[in-house]
Amino acid sequence: MIIDAHQHFWLMKDRAGQWPPPSLSAIYRDFLPADLSPLLVTAGVSGTVLVQTMEDAADTDFMLELAEQTDFIRGVVGWVDMKSADAAAEIARRAKHPAFKGVRPMLQGLEDVTWIDDPALDPAVDALVKHRLVFDALVLPPNLPHLLSFARRHPQLPVVIDHGAKPLIATGHYREWRRDMAALAALPNLHCKLSGLLTERGEQKPEAVRPYAETILELFGGNRVIFGSDWPVVRLAGDYQEWLDFCRDIVPAQDHAAVFGDNAIRFYSLSHR
Repeated sequence: MIIDAHQHFWLMKDRAGQWPPPSLSAIYRDFLPADLSPLLVTAGVSGTVLVQTMEDAADTDFMLELAEQTDFIRGVVGWVDMKSADAAAEIARRAKHPAFKGVRPMLQGLEDVTWIDDPALDPAVDALVKHRLVFDALVLPPNLPHLLSFARRHPQLPVVIDHGAKPLIATGHYREWRRDMAALAALPNLHCKLSGLLTERGEQKPEAVRPYAETILELFGGNRVIFGSDWPVVRLAGDYQEWLDFCRDIVPAQDHAAVFGDNAIRFYSLSHR
Protein backbone atom coordinates (compact mmCIF):
# COMPACT_ATOMS: atom_id res chain seq x y z
CA MET A 1 0.00 0.00 0.00
CA ILE A 2 1.45 3.36 -1.09
CA ILE A 3 0.59 6.37 1.08
CA ASP A 4 1.23 9.95 0.06
CA ALA A 5 1.77 11.54 3.47
CA HIS A 6 1.78 15.17 2.38
CA GLN A 7 -0.69 16.84 0.03
CA HIS A 8 -2.96 19.89 0.07
CA PHE A 9 -6.37 21.07 -1.08
CA TRP A 10 -7.65 24.63 -1.17
CA LEU A 11 -10.25 27.01 -2.57
CA MET A 12 -9.00 30.37 -3.75
CA LYS A 13 -12.10 32.15 -2.42
CA ASP A 14 -10.91 31.29 1.08
CA ARG A 15 -7.39 32.57 0.54
CA ALA A 16 -7.77 36.32 0.06
CA GLY A 17 -4.37 37.85 0.79
CA GLN A 18 -2.87 34.42 1.42
CA TRP A 19 -0.26 32.46 -0.51
CA PRO A 20 -0.06 31.55 -3.40
CA PRO A 21 0.17 34.80 -5.36
CA PRO A 22 -1.21 35.06 -8.93
CA SER A 23 2.35 34.93 -10.28
CA LEU A 24 2.47 31.22 -9.35
CA SER A 25 0.02 30.34 -12.11
CA ALA A 26 0.59 26.57 -11.85
CA ILE A 27 -1.06 26.53 -8.41
CA TYR A 28 -3.18 29.68 -8.43
CA ARG A 29 -6.52 27.93 -8.66
CA ASP A 30 -8.77 25.60 -6.68
CA PHE A 31 -7.48 22.11 -5.92
CA LEU A 32 -9.90 19.45 -4.71
CA PRO A 33 -10.03 15.63 -4.48
CA ALA A 34 -11.32 15.25 -8.04
CA ASP A 35 -8.11 16.90 -9.30
CA LEU A 36 -5.81 14.55 -7.40
CA SER A 37 -7.72 11.30 -7.71
CA PRO A 38 -6.64 10.46 -11.33
CA LEU A 39 -3.00 11.01 -10.39
CA LEU A 40 -3.31 8.66 -7.42
CA VAL A 41 -4.91 5.96 -9.57
CA THR A 42 -2.15 6.21 -12.18
CA ALA A 43 0.56 6.14 -9.51
CA GLY A 44 -1.02 3.30 -7.55
CA VAL A 45 -1.36 5.41 -4.39
CA SER A 46 -3.97 4.07 -1.97
CA GLY A 47 -4.31 6.96 0.47
CA THR A 48 -3.08 10.37 1.50
CA VAL A 49 -2.51 12.63 4.48
CA LEU A 50 -4.07 16.04 3.89
CA VAL A 51 -2.03 18.86 5.46
CA GLN A 52 -3.04 22.40 6.44
CA THR A 53 -1.96 25.50 4.52
CA MET A 54 -3.45 28.34 6.58
CA GLU A 55 -3.35 29.44 10.22
CA ASP A 56 -7.09 29.21 10.39
CA ALA A 57 -9.48 26.87 12.21
CA ALA A 58 -11.87 27.13 9.25
CA ASP A 59 -9.21 25.56 7.01
CA THR A 60 -9.01 22.58 9.36
CA ASP A 61 -12.82 22.29 9.32
CA PHE A 62 -12.67 22.33 5.51
CA MET A 63 -10.11 19.51 5.43
CA LEU A 64 -12.01 17.33 7.90
CA GLU A 65 -15.18 17.76 5.83
CA LEU A 66 -13.26 16.64 2.75
CA ALA A 67 -11.96 13.62 4.67
CA GLU A 68 -15.52 12.61 5.51
CA GLN A 69 -16.42 12.73 1.82
CA THR A 70 -13.23 11.26 0.29
CA ASP A 71 -12.14 7.66 0.66
CA PHE A 72 -8.47 8.23 -0.12
CA ILE A 73 -7.92 10.86 2.61
CA ARG A 74 -6.70 8.69 5.48
CA GLY A 75 -5.67 11.48 7.83
CA VAL A 76 -5.64 15.25 8.32
CA VAL A 77 -2.94 17.42 9.87
CA GLY A 78 -4.62 20.62 10.96
CA TRP A 79 -3.83 23.90 12.66
CA VAL A 80 -4.31 24.91 16.30
CA ASP A 81 -3.02 28.07 17.98
CA MET A 82 -0.65 26.17 20.24
CA LYS A 83 0.09 29.15 22.50
CA SER A 84 -3.52 30.09 23.15
CA ALA A 85 -5.01 29.58 26.60
CA ASP A 86 -7.47 27.02 25.26
CA ALA A 87 -5.01 25.09 23.05
CA ALA A 88 -5.25 21.88 25.09
CA ALA A 89 -9.05 21.96 25.02
CA GLU A 90 -9.07 22.64 21.28
CA ILE A 91 -6.72 19.72 20.64
CA ALA A 92 -8.93 17.46 22.76
CA ARG A 93 -11.95 18.58 20.74
CA ARG A 94 -10.23 17.99 17.41
CA ALA A 95 -8.95 14.59 18.55
CA LYS A 96 -12.53 13.29 18.65
CA HIS A 97 -12.60 13.33 14.84
CA PRO A 98 -11.19 10.02 13.58
CA ALA A 99 -9.38 11.69 10.66
CA PHE A 100 -7.56 14.27 12.79
CA LYS A 101 -3.99 13.04 13.24
CA GLY A 102 -1.86 16.01 14.26
CA VAL A 103 -1.08 19.70 14.10
CA ARG A 104 1.25 21.92 12.11
CA PRO A 105 2.12 25.47 13.12
CA MET A 106 3.56 27.35 10.17
CA LEU A 107 6.99 27.98 11.65
CA GLN A 108 8.58 28.83 8.29
CA GLY A 109 6.53 32.01 8.08
CA LEU A 110 7.33 33.37 11.54
CA GLU A 111 9.92 36.12 11.95
CA ASP A 112 10.81 34.69 15.36
CA VAL A 113 12.82 31.56 14.55
CA THR A 114 12.85 30.68 18.27
CA TRP A 115 9.02 30.50 18.52
CA ILE A 116 9.03 26.73 18.87
CA ASP A 117 11.49 26.74 21.80
CA ASP A 118 9.05 28.10 24.37
CA PRO A 119 7.58 26.44 27.50
CA ALA A 120 4.29 28.18 26.65
CA LEU A 121 3.75 25.30 24.22
CA ASP A 122 3.89 22.66 26.95
CA PRO A 123 0.12 22.37 27.63
CA ALA A 124 -0.59 21.92 23.93
CA VAL A 125 2.18 19.33 23.57
CA ASP A 126 0.90 17.44 26.61
CA ALA A 127 -2.53 17.32 24.96
CA LEU A 128 -1.04 16.02 21.71
CA VAL A 129 0.75 13.23 23.56
CA LYS A 130 -2.32 12.40 25.64
CA HIS A 131 -4.49 12.03 22.54
CA ARG A 132 -1.80 10.20 20.53
CA LEU A 133 -1.47 12.94 17.96
CA VAL A 134 1.68 14.05 16.13
CA PHE A 135 3.53 17.23 15.26
CA ASP A 136 4.44 18.27 11.71
CA ALA A 137 7.39 20.68 11.72
CA LEU A 138 7.18 23.09 8.78
CA VAL A 139 10.62 24.59 9.25
CA LEU A 140 13.50 26.25 7.43
CA PRO A 141 17.18 25.66 8.23
CA PRO A 142 17.36 28.57 10.74
CA ASN A 143 14.59 26.92 12.78
CA LEU A 144 16.45 23.63 13.23
CA PRO A 145 18.47 24.37 16.40
CA HIS A 146 15.29 25.58 18.12
CA LEU A 147 13.32 22.56 16.90
CA LEU A 148 16.07 20.42 18.43
CA SER A 149 15.59 22.05 21.84
CA PHE A 150 11.82 21.58 21.55
CA ALA A 151 12.12 17.92 20.58
CA ARG A 152 14.57 17.19 23.38
CA ARG A 153 12.15 18.70 25.89
CA HIS A 154 9.28 16.55 24.55
CA PRO A 155 10.71 13.08 23.86
CA GLN A 156 7.25 11.47 23.91
CA LEU A 157 5.94 13.63 21.06
CA PRO A 158 6.26 12.10 17.57
CA VAL A 159 7.68 14.80 15.27
CA VAL A 160 8.14 14.77 11.51
CA ILE A 161 10.20 17.37 9.66
CA ASP A 162 8.36 18.46 6.53
CA HIS A 163 10.25 18.73 3.24
CA GLY A 164 13.62 17.93 4.78
CA ALA A 165 13.49 21.40 6.42
CA LYS A 166 13.60 22.99 2.94
CA PRO A 167 17.38 22.94 2.47
CA LEU A 168 18.85 25.72 0.34
CA ILE A 169 19.52 23.46 -2.62
CA ALA A 170 19.59 26.36 -5.06
CA THR A 171 22.40 28.15 -3.22
CA GLY A 172 24.19 25.45 -1.22
CA HIS A 173 24.79 25.56 2.56
CA TYR A 174 24.65 21.76 2.60
CA ARG A 175 27.18 21.35 5.44
CA GLU A 176 25.24 23.43 7.97
CA TRP A 177 21.94 21.78 7.03
CA ARG A 178 23.39 18.29 7.37
CA ARG A 179 24.90 19.10 10.76
CA ASP A 180 21.59 20.31 12.19
CA MET A 181 19.60 17.47 10.62
CA ALA A 182 22.03 14.91 12.04
CA ALA A 183 21.45 16.27 15.55
CA LEU A 184 17.70 15.92 15.08
CA ALA A 185 17.98 12.45 13.55
CA ALA A 186 19.79 11.30 16.70
CA LEU A 187 16.47 11.66 18.57
CA PRO A 188 14.27 8.55 18.18
CA ASN A 189 11.01 10.55 18.14
CA LEU A 190 12.09 12.48 15.02
CA HIS A 191 11.05 11.50 11.50
CA CYS A 192 11.55 13.26 8.17
CA LYS A 193 9.43 13.57 5.04
CA LEU A 194 10.92 12.89 1.65
CA SER A 195 8.90 15.69 0.11
CA GLY A 196 9.08 19.25 -1.14
CA LEU A 197 12.70 19.13 -2.32
CA LEU A 198 12.09 19.71 -6.03
CA THR A 199 10.78 23.21 -5.39
CA GLU A 200 13.97 24.14 -3.50
CA ARG A 201 16.34 23.45 -6.42
CA GLY A 202 15.87 26.78 -8.21
CA GLU A 203 17.28 26.68 -11.72
CA GLN A 204 19.33 23.55 -11.09
CA LYS A 205 18.50 20.19 -12.64
CA PRO A 206 16.36 17.73 -10.63
CA GLU A 207 19.48 15.64 -9.92
CA ALA A 208 20.66 18.46 -7.63
CA VAL A 209 18.08 17.15 -5.16
CA ARG A 210 19.65 13.70 -4.95
CA PRO A 211 22.42 14.39 -2.36
CA TYR A 212 19.86 15.94 -0.02
CA ALA A 213 17.39 13.07 -0.40
CA GLU A 214 20.17 10.54 0.10
CA THR A 215 21.31 12.38 3.23
CA ILE A 216 17.79 12.24 4.68
CA LEU A 217 17.75 8.49 4.14
CA GLU A 218 21.23 8.10 5.59
CA LEU A 219 20.48 10.10 8.73
CA PHE A 220 16.97 8.92 9.53
CA GLY A 221 17.10 5.40 8.09
CA GLY A 222 14.42 3.50 6.22
CA ASN A 223 12.12 3.30 9.25
CA ARG A 224 11.83 7.05 9.88
CA VAL A 225 11.56 8.53 6.37
CA ILE A 226 8.07 9.14 5.01
CA PHE A 227 7.19 9.84 1.37
CA GLY A 228 5.05 12.83 0.47
CA SER A 229 4.26 14.50 -2.84
CA ASP A 230 3.62 18.07 -1.61
CA TRP A 231 0.98 18.21 -4.34
CA PRO A 232 -0.09 20.61 -5.79
CA VAL A 233 2.96 22.70 -4.78
CA VAL A 234 5.16 20.17 -6.60
CA ARG A 235 3.62 21.47 -9.83
CA LEU A 236 5.92 24.50 -9.52
CA ALA A 237 8.93 22.31 -10.25
CA GLY A 238 7.72 19.02 -11.73
CA ASP A 239 4.76 16.69 -11.58
CA TYR A 240 3.33 14.05 -9.29
CA GLN A 241 4.58 10.96 -11.10
CA GLU A 242 8.02 12.47 -11.71
CA TRP A 243 8.60 13.02 -8.00
CA LEU A 244 7.31 9.58 -7.04
CA ASP A 245 9.54 7.90 -9.64
CA PHE A 246 12.52 10.00 -8.53
CA CYS A 247 12.02 8.90 -4.92
CA ARG A 248 11.59 5.26 -5.91
CA ASP A 249 14.94 5.43 -7.64
CA ILE A 250 16.66 6.93 -4.59
CA VAL A 251 15.14 4.79 -1.84
CA PRO A 252 16.77 1.34 -1.59
CA ALA A 253 14.44 -1.45 -2.67
CA GLN A 254 14.46 -3.04 0.79
CA ASP A 255 13.04 0.21 2.25
CA HIS A 256 10.27 0.81 -0.29
CA ALA A 257 7.47 -0.74 1.76
CA ALA A 258 8.43 1.33 4.80
CA VAL A 259 9.12 4.69 3.16
CA PHE A 260 6.19 4.60 0.75
CA GLY A 261 3.55 3.30 3.13
CA ASP A 262 4.27 1.52 6.38
CA ASN A 263 6.02 4.44 8.11
CA ALA A 264 3.16 6.82 7.34
CA ILE A 265 0.56 4.31 8.52
CA ARG A 266 2.42 3.84 11.80
CA PHE A 267 3.35 7.48 12.39
CA TYR A 268 -0.12 8.86 11.69
CA SER A 269 -2.07 5.85 13.01
CA LEU A 270 -3.77 5.52 9.63
CA SER A 271 -4.90 1.95 10.34
CA HIS A 272 -7.74 3.60 12.27
CA ARG A 273 -9.05 4.90 8.96
